[in-house]
Amino acid sequence: MPKFLQRRWHGYHTVWAFMLLLALIIIVSIYNWALGVVSLFLAGTLCFYMLKTEISFRRNLVEYINGLTFRIKRVEGEAVSMLPLGIILFSEDRTVEWNNRYAGDVFARKSLVGEPLQELLPDMQSFFTTNVSGKRDVHKEGVLHDTRLELTVDERYYQAVIIPSERILYMYDITELVVLRERYEDEKLAIGIVMMDNLDESAQGMDDQQRTSLIAKVASEITEWSKQFDVYLRRLSSERYLMLLNHRSLQALEESRFVILDEIREMTADLKVPMTLSIGMAFGADSASELGALAQSSLDMALGRGGDQAAVKAGQRLSFYGGKSNAAEKRTRVRARVIAHALRDLMQESDRVLILGHRTPDIDAVGAAIGLLRAAQMYNVEASIVMETPNPSITNMMEQIRKDDELFKSFITTEQSLQVMTEHTLLIVVDTHKASMTMEPRLVQYASRIVVVDHHRRGEEFINDAVLVYLEPYASSTCELVTELLQYIHEKVKISPLDATMLLAGITVDTKHFALHTGSRTFEAAGFLRRNGADTVLIQRMLKEDLQEYISKAEIIKHARMIYDQIALVVTAPGMKIPQLLIAQTADTLLGMTNVVASFVISERPDGLISISARSLGRMNVQVVMEKMGGGGHLSNAAVQLEGTCKEAEARLLQVLAEIESKEGLFE
Repeated sequence: MPKFLQRRWHGYHTVWAFMLLLALIIIVSIYNWALGVVSLFLAGTLCFYMLKTEISFRRNLVEYINGLTFRIKRVEGEAVSMLPLGIILFSEDRTVEWNNRYAGDVFARKSLVGEPLQELLPDMQSFFTTNVSGKRDVHKEGVLHDTRLELTVDERYYQAVIIPSERILYMYDITELVVLRERYEDEKLAIGIVMMDNLDESAQGMDDQQRTSLIAKVASEITEWSKQFDVYLRRLSSERYLMLLNHRSLQALEESRFVILDEIREMTADLKVPMTLSIGMAFGADSASELGALAQSSLDMALGRGGDQAAVKAGQRLSFYGGKSNAAEKRTRVRARVIAHALRDLMQESDRVLILGHRTPDIDAVGAAIGLLRAAQMYNVEASIVMETPNPSITNMMEQIRKDDELFKSFITTEQSLQVMTEHTLLIVVDTHKASMTMEPRLVQYASRIVVVDHHRRGEEFINDAVLVYLEPYASSTCELVTELLQYIHEKVKISPLDATMLLAGITVDTKHFALHTGSRTFEAAGFLRRNGADTVLIQRMLKEDLQEYISKAEIIKHARMIYDQIALVVTAPGMKIPQLLIAQTADTLLGMTNVVASFVISERPDGLISISARSLGRMNVQVVMEKMGGGGHLSNAAVQLEGTCKEAEARLLQVLAEIESKEGLFE
């Protein structure tokens, strides 16, 4: 504060002092008028001096305020021009009205006045589509609020703060922050596990020297691949490796579609069983221990889907790469025996066994359920098969089952199953591993002990709290897996000819009469069932087609056309509603046509949903296609249900096929 303000004596006490002085002068004048005149003169002189001082003070004060105001305005102008942020005022028609010096430097121009903001900042085009005039700009979405955007100008990054009510835009340079953020994201840790998933099968018949040479050859290829993508590789065992890498390297691996999978398979193509790899990757977790657990889970997912593929878990995203080849059949029966003994113990510890299949059960699901029912009854454990109203695909099968009163009484409804379930009830889920696809998801939710027996490739959704999982995608059907379990679950297996027939029917349907997905184990299981009285003639009668259905199928096939030269595509006419079973049968029939390696049938179902059934002969992985559309299934047998119209489903399918063709090719 200036000194003249500090020295100033002011206030009401000054006025009161003069009034008191005047009163004293009047009193003195009463007694001595000469002395009063002198006092009055002195008081007047003092008053005049003080008034003059007050006037001088006010003049100095005005000059000081004016000078200070001028300095403030000048500094304010300099500050606005010199601030390390851009300021732009724009008009109602979104052209620049004024800019400070920094904003001009950003665009390498002294003045931006008259320039349209859309041309200066194309990244803000989406914002400019909204009306930004006036202090309360109202449009169909409501009143505009302050907006923050990240912009790029001449390879530098800026944060723009737009205040529509004032029509002003601020720009902060955040290039260093963005670079650091990108570097932080690129250098985040990712963990992977590489496994030779069929080493024993590939090295079968080799001596120690040949086996060691094979492992060294594959290890050398994996090592070169890891160096190419800047991955730290650590060998954990003869068939397992640990990968440490950053996010940038993981992105490069995903862009390459994990080419090492194809390289290893092609390098060992001369072997009786080519070597394949399975890779599990994890990224996005907060701790290394959690990343390790997720990497192992991803590897289990890849193995559960048949191997020869990579599974990448990045946050909420789960992606799969590879998986073009059929799952290699496992020659050893050790796993089947171990699973059978574990299942036997679980059954004996339970007060009841409930067997649950998927919605709209097929012959494979029902046949497998009957096999497990007999396994439980061998140990005098009460067992039931959960079944709602049969669908057309199992009508003939259920007619044969009704002839066996004891077997037919074992079928109960979902409501009955919920009533009889207890804490010690064992729930066995067959022919699916997704709780949402089971006939009654509440049973899966309430059950304390769950066993999963399935042959489909593992999907993202899985019953993770199952106490026992027998998921083998190499198997032709769930009935094949159950048949193997029956051979080990009891010393003296006793199944009726009807039971054996139902199990063999499930294998027959899923292998298209032993034409697809068959391995040596498939025929061994069929031989066991045939020895136990399976009636192939009865199976043929159950699988006979209705003449009217055959004609309907022919009507659908009339709409077929070829895409990519080897894929048959059928899209039915709008309003034409076809049962799911007929859609699937039509897709199967199309595979029998010349030069058709895969088929897709799109049609509306009676319930209003759009169904896509996909089939292939093994050269194309239709499961990957259906998974990208929200469905799933097997490498050569998959499906999805969508909402909308057939045309929309066709457009989406063609888009997915085009993406796969451009990235990795549709055919193996």
